[in-house]
Amino acid sequence: MSARAQPAQMRVVAPREPFAVFVDEAATRFGIPPAWIRAVMRAESVGDARATSPKGAIGLMQIMPETWAELRRHYHLGADPYDAHDNIFAGTAYLRELHDRYGIPGFLAAYNAGPARWEDHLATGRPLPMETRAYLARLAPVVAGGEVDDATLLATVERSWTEASLFPSPSRPPSSSGKNAVGPSSGSASGDRRVADWTGLAPSSNGLFVALSGWSPGR
Repeated sequence: MSARAQPAQMRVVAPREPFAVFVDEAATRFGIPPAWIRAVMRAESVGDARATSPKGAIGLMQIMPETWAELRRHYHLGADPYDAHDNIFAGTAYLRELHDRYGIPGFLAAYNAGPARWEDHLATGRPLPMETRAYLARLAPVVAGGEVDDATLLATVERSWTEASLFPSPSRPPSSSGKNAVGPSSGSASGDRRVADWTGLAPSSNGLFVALSGWSPGR
């Protein structure tokens, strides 16, 4: 080799995010942005495919067993709820259903606390559990992109904290308790019945999402 020859520069290629192929597949199938799926997966399980919550929620997307059973039956998924592909697929299907039913930010609150708990919040003004408010605040910057501006969504979540007289630490990650169960959450909440103003946060009609089939899990 000539003294002047320079050694070939090594090309460093960053590895793809774990489960990226599965996330992309689910995003395409259900019209949910990949960033939303990744954000929910991080918040729910911190990327641990074998995660199991004290309440029994399963896998990367922390799906409750009853919800998993319905999703598995409808989509002909495998027998292992911890399988990364099937868990991400099922969790994304459930996010899609909840988004179509509740819009933003309701679909996230329902995924974390359960549809019945979110509907109770809307009907009675009973504050959402502290964990769910922290969960919403954590995911707001990701989900807000494109449909609801960050300032509006973050201010709404902040009001919910204040009016409930419960102040979660923004730096404390929510636990993977599988609050996306069909039934109401067992998490305690303040007796203060004031409700945050969630008006104006219905899903946009900008055509970002494609219509799902008529199936609705966990009613």
